[in-house]
Amino acid sequence: MKVITGLGNPGEKYASTRHNIGFMVISELAARFKVNSSYKFDGLVGDFFFGGEKIILFQPMKYMNKSGQPVYKLLDYFQIEAEDLLVIHDDLDLDLGKIRFKQNGGSGGHNGIKSIINSLKTDEFKRLKIGIGRPPENVPVPDFVLTTFTGEEKDISKKVVADAASAVELMLKEDIMKAMNKYNG
Repeated sequence: MKVITGLGNPGEKYASTRHNIGFMVISELAARFKVNSSYKFDGLVGDFFFGGEKIILFQPMKYMNKSGQPVYKLLDYFQIEAEDLLVIHDDLDLDLGKIRFKQNGGSGGHNGIKSIINSLKTDEFKRLKIGIGRPPENVPVPDFVLTTFTGEEKDISKKVVADAASAVELMLKEDIMKAMNKYNG
């Protein structure tokens, strides 16, 4: 059993923001695999089978900096190890449209990842980082991540969400190394 978690903030006002791109990828995967979700473990949970293995899709419905608590509850309930977790999240240090798999490591300043590391007491889980780019000089980071994509960014963000879902499928079908070789470019 594996868990794929997308990070974001709950509520309609955050739905289309840069910070919620992890939720967008989970929604794309749910649509591709016809997954229905229900509310459990302080989040939206659904599952499907891929290559004979159960895959759980999860969106924690706590604010980003509290994402770790719902993720911990889910993993604990199903007795799933951290290394069977993939967390999909936004990344300021990648250009919009870029994605990058990472096997483990620190939070890189991302509050959602920091919360998960603190709750799980380990950083030994996989990540798929989705680039959202850096804010303009006069815009503080907390404000920037809560903005929506505008103009041509909308098209780029739609494409990267689809690409990220395809990257996750490749990871499930093959392994993370194959996905890294193809998508980390």
